[in-house]
Amino acid sequence: MKILLTLLVAFALALPGAWAQSSCSSDGQRQPVELIERFTSADCSTCWTDPATVVPARHSLALDWIVPTPRGDDAPLSAAASRDAVQRLESLSKAPPGSAVASTAVHKVQPGSFKLRVARGVALGGYMGASIELTARRGSHLPRQPLTAWLLLVEEVPTGTDGTPVPRMLVRNALIPTWNDHSLLSKAKRLTGKPTERLYEARPLSIPEGANPDRIRVVGWVQDTKGRVIAAAASVCPP
Repeated sequence: MKILLTLLVAFALALPGAWAQSSCSSDGQRQPVELIERFTSADCSTCWTDPATVVPARHSLALDWIVPTPRGDDAPLSAAASRDAVQRLESLSKAPPGSAVASTAVHKVQPGSFKLRVARGVALGGYMGASIELTARRGSHLPRQPLTAWLLLVEEVPTGTDGTPVPRMLVRNALIPTWNDHSLLSKAKRLTGKPTERLYEARPLSIPEGANPDRIRVVGWVQDTKGRVIAAAASVCPP
């Protein structure tokens, strides 16, 4: 049954009108100018409840990663810990945060000629369809160097919920495709009928146990071989 549901989600992602209803995307949203990543050890419950946690400025995007520790399920924040957090730290060449202090990485989003779109569908059988698409703006071309995309399912955690003194976007799952010349879909026709270059990925992602599907959004960014963020986007869901 789970395999069948996964296939249904994947099929829905392939349909042009799949996002027409009960979906959320980054359409019409301004691109973030800054990406802030907060890494918290699963051992550090006081980091999560710290009133001094910095609230991001307007048009900045802040994400929260909970890093697993050797204590496993005995760590106070283990229910929200993710192996994806370890992979992200490794990609940044950063050590795991200590058990008493959170660490932060800040990236300026490079102003450029690229447009990023992220979107998600509805939750089905513990999965949620998500997509990420990078296109070149008029008169520009996508880079021919390899690019790495990060597409995340994040759970919005409002201020005062689960003890947090600030609003958070808790990373719940991640898809990390690598794009190169061979994955470039050149002259793909858009709804306007005009050809354009694009890089695209769509997958069903599992929703971890304990996550609230009603609070799930998608966030994505694309970085070059030097780790520079060339485009970023976050979805907004209709009420």
